[in-house]
Amino acid sequence: MGPFLRILGIETSCDETAAAVVERDAEGHSNVLSDVVLSQLDEHSAYGGVVPEIAARAHVEALDELIEEALKRANVSLNDVDAIAATSGPGLIGGLLVGLMTGKAIARAAGKPLYAINHLEGHALTARLTDGLSFPYLMLLVSGGHTQLILVRGVGQYERWGTTIDDALGEAFDKTAKLLGLPYPGGPAVERMARDGNPDRFDFPRPLVGEARLDFSFSGLKTAVRQAAQDIAPLSDQDVADICASFQKAVSRTLKDRIGRGLQRFKTEFPATFPATGEKPALVVAGGVAANLELRGTLQALCDKNGFRFVAPPLRLCTDNAVMIAWAGLERMATGAAPDPLDVQPRSRWPLDSNAETLIGFGKRGAKA
Repeated sequence: MGPFLRILGIETSCDETAAAVVERDAEGHSNVLSDVVLSQLDEHSAYGGVVPEIAARAHVEALDELIEEALKRANVSLNDVDAIAATSGPGLIGGLLVGLMTGKAIARAAGKPLYAINHLEGHALTARLTDGLSFPYLMLLVSGGHTQLILVRGVGQYERWGTTIDDALGEAFDKTAKLLGLPYPGGPAVERMARDGNPDRFDFPRPLVGEARLDFSFSGLKTAVRQAAQDIAPLSDQDVADICASFQKAVSRTLKDRIGRGLQRFKTEFPATFPATGEKPALVVAGGVAANLELRGTLQALCDKNGFRFVAPPLRLCTDNAVMIAWAGLERMATGAAPDPLDVQPRSRWPLDSNAETLIGFGKRGAKA
């Protein structure tokens, strides 16, 4: 049991500007009063990726109006919210500054507490909003900036079991698409082309498959795709479709091995957690790449085989949004966590698991998150 709470959430970590108002009742149930997202896809598509300066300026231009719209749709005023939650990292520093400074200004002017939210924690806790999951559970985060397998023990309690040692999976999709002359964002474009392709034409590598460690690597796969494309250039539409299908198959088989080993570890470490409650252990998938139907099918089959529940929140809550930021703030408030001071600073890199070791290949600053 706990108090009834209502939060205004703000998200500006990359190329979506978003605001939302979310409630949490005394039993922990959620109610999304409003969810407003403005995509910057058109602004960045010509460049084949997100341009940080353009993103930051777009946030400045849009955020105030989006917050007003979120409050209007929720039929509440700032006086009716209990706190402000704003993404504080990880992400593009310019965008983070816009959102966090706006959150600080509103909190100061309205006399409300501020919660500076880790964007990854928003992803990690979304399944509790949508599906009411109990702790612990596993989360696979697959996006343009992150590929991580994380044990979610509780609010603020995370263990990184695996991460990419080079490219994130979404980045590999984007770069493959760009190489093949497909539009940005690359994930949907590659998936569309793959439907008409032969997944067995190219035998692309499955990086780290068979290794006990739970990390990921996609740089070698991306290189193999480039070499294959160069070898048969100029490419026909069928060539492009076959490369996309073969690339997607390699990714699917890689995730099957990596995540399969993660499920086995979970069952070993938590052998008696769920039989007593009758609730299956859960694998949650989040991030933009979670929209890929073949990858979802692979993960669903893997969960069915291992006795896990497969949880994929609605796509709009898998990609960047302010609902998950507001919910993370509500979860923190429900635990009695103190708000953040108004001099809190944004962090372009902010790992969920502060104890995770830096992997070779990231230099002194460590992994992206």
